[in-house]
Amino acid sequence: MIKSMTGFASLTREDDRATIAVTIRTVNHRYLDLQLRSPQSLAAIEAEVRALVGRHVARGRVEVSISVQLRITPGIDVELNEEFARALEAALGQARARGLVSGALTPGDLLRMPQAITVRDRQPGDDEETQAAIGKQALEAGHALVDLDSMRSREGEHLRTDLDSRRIFVADLVERIAAAADWGRAAMEQRVAERVRELRVDLQADETAVAQEIVRMAARSDISEEVERFRAHVSHWSALADSPEPCGRKLDFLLQEMNREVNTMGSKADGLRVSELIIAAKAELEKMREQVQNVE
Repeated sequence: MIKSMTGFASLTREDDRATIAVTIRTVNHRYLDLQLRSPQSLAAIEAEVRALVGRHVARGRVEVSISVQLRITPGIDVELNEEFARALEAALGQARARGLVSGALTPGDLLRMPQAITVRDRQPGDDEETQAAIGKQALEAGHALVDLDSMRSREGEHLRTDLDSRRIFVADLVERIAAAADWGRAAMEQRVAERVRELRVDLQADETAVAQEIVRMAARSDISEEVERFRAHVSHWSALADSPEPCGRKLDFLLQEMNREVNTMGSKADGLRVSELIIAAKAELEKMREQVQNVE
């Protein structure tokens, strides 16, 4: 199946605890390269997120960003330094006994002493229940991968349309190369035969040996095997594109083989239009190779 490696999707989930936003971007890459950015509070679900991405994406650079905005009102923790308070009370008792101070210790007195009372903001969502609920919501927001998959499939349909038209065109070019090569080989045999007839007047030549040499020369310019292999590659291309499995790497390898066959045709074939057709076929294969770099 031809599916693009380029895509984008985002999804937001909200409840009374938090708002969770997931953004996913994918671009070309030779292998699966997952870059995950998420709060430290979601570290426990990182393995599940990576497994979820792996079920939807086989190849490409994947950037997953998860943000969490808590909606829980933060609380306040007030802690009394009991050891300091006891020491303070003992010191004040001694001062009263000596007549140095009078009166009792008031809450206002303690609040003016930073060593006595510590006031801290309680971080919301620190309890295990809340963390588990937020993690579950984050995984549900991971359904953005379904939207991503749909986008990549739509892009893949456009890629397939373009690649199919180029495949048909380059297959036609190879058939024209084969026809031009057949014409060139026949013309070469005719030229050699005429030249032999011209030389026969002056030289005594073995007719059998001359015929065998002409056959060998014709065989060296025969590209029928390369054409048949190229046709097989074209058929294999269709099979790969129709299969449900990712086929980007296989198509890239197949294009290398097709290009190799065309190069061999160019080095063996003889004919007036062969070179022109070979150049056109190689240019079209290069355009296909550039497109295939975006196929998963």
